[in-house]
Amino acid sequence: MCRWLAYQGHPIYLDQLIYEPEFSLVHQSLEARKAPTRVNADGFGLGWYTSDRETPGQFHEVLPAWSDENLRSLAHHITSHRFMAHVRASTGTQVSRANCHPFIHHRWMFLHNGQIGEYECLRWGLDRLLPEYLYVQRNGTTDSELIFLLMLSYGLEDTPLMAIQETIHHIEHLRKEKGINTPFKASMCLSDGDSLWVVRYSSDGQPPTVFISYQEQGMVLASEPLDGVHSWVLLPAQSIHHLKSGEQTLTPLSCCPTMC
Repeated sequence: MCRWLAYQGHPIYLDQLIYEPEFSLVHQSLEARKAPTRVNADGFGLGWYTSDRETPGQFHEVLPAWSDENLRSLAHHITSHRFMAHVRASTGTQVSRANCHPFIHHRWMFLHNGQIGEYECLRWGLDRLLPEYLYVQRNGTTDSELIFLLMLSYGLEDTPLMAIQETIHHIEHLRKEKGINTPFKASMCLSDGDSLWVVRYSSDGQPPTVFISYQEQGMVLASEPLDGVHSWVLLPAQSIHHLKSGEQTLTPLSCCPTMC
């Protein structure tokens, strides 16, 4: 399982979360505490928004996060009011920049921890759900990128909540149709540059963790707490959490193999 974080608030330097905390994201790439996979060495990625650019910046690399001096330098010099970072543990697809998170489409940014159970058995059917204009934009081979493209095809840019729900519904429907018992597990974060949507979902009701912490500069979301100083709260399972300018909306997710 991968590890990720997202931030929203006053502009800060990226290394204040990626490097400085006791259990920073780079520390988690070496020794995750709340994941089956302790080492996340199959690449990393950053995505960040700035107030004077329309689309987010991004940086992907296949080296382990702890060994890349370019990452250290960029994180030390880039400031952002909203950004995401991800360290990857591959679930079978190749280690490449194209497979590193976050994935970006225009202003939208997406990252994911988890996997579609027995993905190779479902990939052909899920690929067929994509319209041609999105299918040809696919660069990598991960289920994560496919999930993002499916959300875009179901109207993410206009109706995010519905698009997220529809994507989960169609994945679960195909799992049921193919008789796949291995669950679809996901902790996901999306942004349009103005707010964040955070998803915790699993077919078996036990999704990967996402914790939230309200700190002096802003709000931090992470696969596991970054320190023991601030208060960290586990977000509810089977839910979509929308976070915008101090407003929060929680939407339960009820889709499961017996209901799709």
